[in-house]
Amino acid sequence: MNASLRPNPLRLGVNIDHVATIRNARGGDHPDPVRAAEIVARCGGDGITAHLREDRRHIRDDDLARIQAATDLPLNLEMAATDEMLAIALRHKPHAACIVPERREERTTEGGLDAAGQHNRLTPIVNRLADAGIRVSLFIAPEERQIEAALLLGAPVVELHTGEYAHATGEQVAIELRRLADMAALAAKNGIEPHAGHGLTYDNVQPIAAIPHLAELNIGHYLVGEAVFVGLEAAVRQMRDLMDEAR
Repeated sequence: MNASLRPNPLRLGVNIDHVATIRNARGGDHPDPVRAAEIVARCGGDGITAHLREDRRHIRDDDLARIQAATDLPLNLEMAATDEMLAIALRHKPHAACIVPERREERTTEGGLDAAGQHNRLTPIVNRLADAGIRVSLFIAPEERQIEAALLLGAPVVELHTGEYAHATGEQVAIELRRLADMAALAAKNGIEPHAGHGLTYDNVQPIAAIPHLAELNIGHYLVGEAVFVGLEAAVRQMRDLMDEAR
């Protein structure tokens, strides 16, 4: 069901990076992340997320245009705050660009962007993306100072990093969940649309999905992993159902 038809809708953006990771492990063109985008479009996804990393470890440059041509779903391009990635974003003009921290040695994006500490570096990048009509998002830790930095930068969207929640155990789970809920509310109060993502699974997604101020969840690695066993369509539909139940 399209997000616009659901009561109190919560959008699901599906990150297809790791379809490309499997492709690149052997080279060639299979499995094609474009085919994954097409499947997501017909089975309940509301957007496609792809991270073009500086080392091109999964999504490749030519994938972006092919994804945009294959589906009408909005493309959310995750990108480092570099001149190279800015130029690519301006060339492809995705619906949204989510600025993330990036270190070559990491396996996946760990932790949030320090928007507060990198204000001067981020300002011209955010401004140029916005001037091109690209909706800017900042992938940040659920911290008040980072929300304040996003507000100063004029970013219309923040994506709250849910990694600490996903890895928490015992009493810490409730503490991290409360922190995410509070920061989502603070962002919304200041006119910033809050999203969330990282480490979300069938088992832990519903408490996050139940946070009323969140507008979108971005989920990738888990869905691609489940797709190995049940297929991508079934995996996305299951996640979509869990999110809707939580709302």
